[in-house]
Amino acid sequence: MDEKQLHGLMTASLAGDASAYRRLLGALTPPLRSYFRRRLHADLTNHAEDLVQETLLAIHSRRMTFDPSQPVTVWVYAIARYKLIDLLRQARKGTHIPIDDIAEFIGDPSIETEDAMAKRDVDTMLGTLPDHTAAAIRNVRLEGRSVAETAMATGLSAASVKIAVHRGIKALKKRFGEEV
Repeated sequence: MDEKQLHGLMTASLAGDASAYRRLLGALTPPLRSYFRRRLHADLTNHAEDLVQETLLAIHSRRMTFDPSQPVTVWVYAIARYKLIDLLRQARKGTHIPIDDIAEFIGDPSIETEDAMAKRDVDTMLGTLPDHTAAAIRNVRLEGRSVAETAMATGLSAASVKIAVHRGIKALKKRFGEEV
């Protein structure tokens, strides 16, 4: 299946089309399986199917962060790459893995770190909220500041900060699901 078809299935699934979502996951499974099998040593190939399933689960849990202006395959293979790197890190603890086998993952500035992806996802979600609400959530929930500190910094009352955080989280859960 080509990028255009995958993109169509992804956008349809984000719009609530369960059939398109099943077809998307079904279409992604064989290329992901091949991707992992080509990159795993003989002693790790038994993990390929686990990595496929973990990747599909990650796609499911992060699907609301997909940017429809971007290619689906880039997004999917970025997730797959992180799952593979995680496995290689775990395997590295007890097994020697030649650097040539992971060289394609090291030092490539085009590969986002998981922290960078998470920050981008959070920024995207908070960007859907009014500025004062996003600032309140960022200060209280993400940076760990107290309600009083946030109130002083933003010029809002403590009650307003609490209400903004509560309503903002509620809006994010409604918009992006319970995973928020």
